[in-house]
Amino acid sequence: MKFKRHTKLEHGLRQIDIAPLIDLMFLLLIFFMLTSSFTLQSGINVKLPKAVTSDVVKDENLIVTIARENVIYLNGEIITLKELNAKLQGHKDQSLLIRADRRASMGRVVDVWDLCRELGIERIHIATDQER
Repeated sequence: MKFKRHTKLEHGLRQIDIAPLIDLMFLLLIFFMLTSSFTLQSGINVKLPKAVTSDVVKDENLIVTIARENVIYLNGEIITLKELNAKLQGHKDQSLLIRADRRASMGRVVDVWDLCRELGIERIHIATDQER
């Protein structure tokens, strides 16, 4: 039995099939997209209440954020009321901005407000969006 030799390889390839190459490139692309780590900007999603008479505060503020779930943040870090009390001890001269979500408990906002008043912080602002 005599086998026929492939003469195509002996005379050189006339045309390169790029379909497997494209498949390989798509597989590599999908692999790197799935295995790469994406860093998202961490932030606190707060929907501020709207007010007609809101002003722009230009002072350097300490920012206390109260999220929808009544979690308290000080400058972006989760904190309890006791820890907030300890951290605000030395900041009596600085102004404080309370950013509370419109669905946050009013009791939690009043707790933070009372704590600040007990510590002697006189400039307390509540953040709002301007109603148009």
